[in-house]
Amino acid sequence: MTAPEIRQQFLDFFVSKGHHIVPSAPIVVKNDPTLLFTNAGMNQFKDYFLGNRAPAWKRVADTQKCLRVSGKHNDLEEVGIDTYHHTMFEMLGNWSFGDYFKKEAIDWSWELLTQVYKLPKDRLYVTIFEGDASENLEKDQEAFDFWKQHVPEDRILMGNKKDNFWEMGDTGPCGPCSEIHVDCRPDSERALVDGKTLVNADNPQVIEIWNNVFMQFNRLKDRTLESLPAKHVDTGMGFERLVRVIQGHSSNYDTDVFSGTIEATEKLTGMKYGRTDSKQDVAFRVIADHIRAICFAIADGQLPSNTGAGYVIRRILRRAVRYYYSFLNQKKPLLQELVPVLAQQFATVFPELIQQVDFVQKVVFEEENNFLRTLESGIRRIEDVMDAAKDKSVDGRTAFELYDTYGFPYDLTSLIASEKGFTTDEAGFKVAMQEQKDRSRAATELDMGDWTVLNDTAESVFVGYELTEAETSVTKYRKIKAKGKEQYQLVLAQTPFYAESGGQVGDTGTLTFGTETVNVTDTKKENNLIIHFVDKLPANISTTAKAVINKNNRLSTTMNHSATHLLHAALRQVLGTHVAQKGSLVNPEALRFDFSHFAKVTDEELAQIEDIVNEKIRANIPVVIKELPKEEALKLGAMALFGEKYGDVVRVVVMDPAYSVELCGGTHIGATGELGIFKFTSESAVAAGVRRIEAVTGGNALAFVNAQLQQLKEVKAALKHPKEIVVAVEGLISEKASLEKRLEVLELEKVRQLSAGLQSEVENVNGINFLGKIVDVNNAEALKQLCFTLKTQVENHVFVLAANIGGKANVALMISENLVAEKGLEAPKIIKEKIAPIIKGGGGGQKSFATAGGQEAGQLDQVITQVKAML
Repeated sequence: MTAPEIRQQFLDFFVSKGHHIVPSAPIVVKNDPTLLFTNAGMNQFKDYFLGNRAPAWKRVADTQKCLRVSGKHNDLEEVGIDTYHHTMFEMLGNWSFGDYFKKEAIDWSWELLTQVYKLPKDRLYVTIFEGDASENLEKDQEAFDFWKQHVPEDRILMGNKKDNFWEMGDTGPCGPCSEIHVDCRPDSERALVDGKTLVNADNPQVIEIWNNVFMQFNRLKDRTLESLPAKHVDTGMGFERLVRVIQGHSSNYDTDVFSGTIEATEKLTGMKYGRTDSKQDVAFRVIADHIRAICFAIADGQLPSNTGAGYVIRRILRRAVRYYYSFLNQKKPLLQELVPVLAQQFATVFPELIQQVDFVQKVVFEEENNFLRTLESGIRRIEDVMDAAKDKSVDGRTAFELYDTYGFPYDLTSLIASEKGFTTDEAGFKVAMQEQKDRSRAATELDMGDWTVLNDTAESVFVGYELTEAETSVTKYRKIKAKGKEQYQLVLAQTPFYAESGGQVGDTGTLTFGTETVNVTDTKKENNLIIHFVDKLPANISTTAKAVINKNNRLSTTMNHSATHLLHAALRQVLGTHVAQKGSLVNPEALRFDFSHFAKVTDEELAQIEDIVNEKIRANIPVVIKELPKEEALKLGAMALFGEKYGDVVRVVVMDPAYSVELCGGTHIGATGELGIFKFTSESAVAAGVRRIEAVTGGNALAFVNAQLQQLKEVKAALKHPKEIVVAVEGLISEKASLEKRLEVLELEKVRQLSAGLQSEVENVNGINFLGKIVDVNNAEALKQLCFTLKTQVENHVFVLAANIGGKANVALMISENLVAEKGLEAPKIIKEKIAPIIKGGGGGQKSFATAGGQEAGQLDQVITQVKAML
């Protein structure tokens, strides 16, 4: 069977068992502060397990894109080393929300594996939870008894809490689990060693294939367990492992899940995979794995960056580049060539990639290009470190700098160093790495208490589309602590507060409990729960509250949100239909809109776009909002954003059916005329293939235009009110350029005269022609020119020329190349060790010439004395 057939058989099997097939959630997580990426199939169903939302179906099945780059067996630097762990993977799952439980889950998993996929029964082992006395948890006898109907008792193995008790996190739904393991070893090995002794022993051929989790408890903050009101089934089967087992391979990478990517890489590199167990083979596996994580994350809306989830994607991409650069001898972008191959492979199961293939390919290409340049800089850096080393070693902190700044893993630094006969301080590297992890953890640590539930039956309802205030009550609350600050989170029975989502900021306002008013500082979503942030709790939290949003802020935010819809449509009209939203921020002050486009938007295009938006505002088009089934909305031509997870019923915002129809959960004005005026404030690049436009509307737009007119008025006044202001400014620019040329000639003449006078002041210090002098020049460039002029006139030299420029110390140090080679004198090192501390500054440069700047202009004589004494 092919991989697509295996996937489809799984889905068809559970349809036959009454399950509804749901699409994969985006790999990039939104509205969940505990996750950067979807790392398990259950993530998109957390609301159901937590009781925040009722499921539309009691039984569902899916294949979910997942990304794991940390935790058990998933350290990024280990992926590709073995043949069965991945960053991005598919998780096949079937789910029951308060419907069937252990018996059906066990019966069906056995039926699918042995009757549909026809795996040999004698190669399968199952594990159940053995119990845990410390938590008064008994052995899962129920699961044991159900398994006995299918499996001999000696193949039902006991598992401890670590392996067979699944928890969503430190708190939340949890329960015992039952794993199914398969022994893929040849019969000759199976005859020698019983497979059950290798289960959960990290044997690469005896692997877990499926996990059935039976959610029946809720873990509280104090670590105690309480029974859930409804019991759920949460299962997960690794698709890549399943395909490997069914197709009879010893490696996931030998299956048709990865073979197409590997074959394409072979053609691009001219090298072959699978000939030896070498770094070359590891490179092929790293590329085949990493390109999937990179492409699907970008397609789902996460661009590579220097922070958060974007940094994870950048690290994955750079690791792939390091491997093909070092072990496949590729010095130009390779990954971008594989994007169309991957897009075609997943066109029917995850179509979001092929729909954006050009954009994703462009982003990957630019990231690769940039890192290849960084990689070359890093290699030069490590070579400089080794050249300057006093002994044959690279210290751990330098190794970590290479990792953190240039993306060099420790083993690459060690490899380059060992080729030159150097050792590398691994222990020091690990210390520096741990320090960074500790800093990062401290910066993001969030301590959340358990919910105190006041009303367990009330369902939180958002009424903010129609109302700006409402009578309500608190249904539950908890205390949180972040960065040393304590706050409280409240959930209301009904709320007019819009929770931050879709780029629109959360509402602020007040909650009044009797005579006491509490300020709401922010509103966010946690999964499907609307959470209100307050700095204190009211004295009587159980009483009825009046919830009132900040109406002015909401109105301004709403105007800017509606403007983004008008802007999006105008961008597509002027630039092309390839334009797609890649991010937005809508607040009371302004709007920011990121979109896919491969060139700077010209002034002419910006003017045209702005004109279209303002034309739509003047037309005062009614903003029509409908709730429709998603499929019906898409048939109307509604635009859906890549990376967003939509329900089966969606909210459609229409501003003229022929102009703008979008799926959107945000708040909007009644008619476009309410915007008044729309004005761009900036256009810039964000990332490869992504541009950013910032704009203002209404009163903020009027204030912006008035400020610009005021500046123009002041410029006119400064120029004595010329009739043609542009002509007058052009004249000033021309005059300035002419004066600069004349000044340059004068400066050069001054340097020539200074150099002629300074030659007579050169003195012999220990066989070296030394010149140390404080000179009268107006800029650092003149100091440099002076050094290079003297260089042609004096051999075997060390020049240290200094100047007080604008109250700041400036120093230029030049050393002849022969002294650099013979005496080991290096200008940057002298600057760093001898000069910078004196003037309280810093600097650098090449071995024969370096400069420094600092605060202590009064210490320039001491600088000269110090360098001379050193000689």
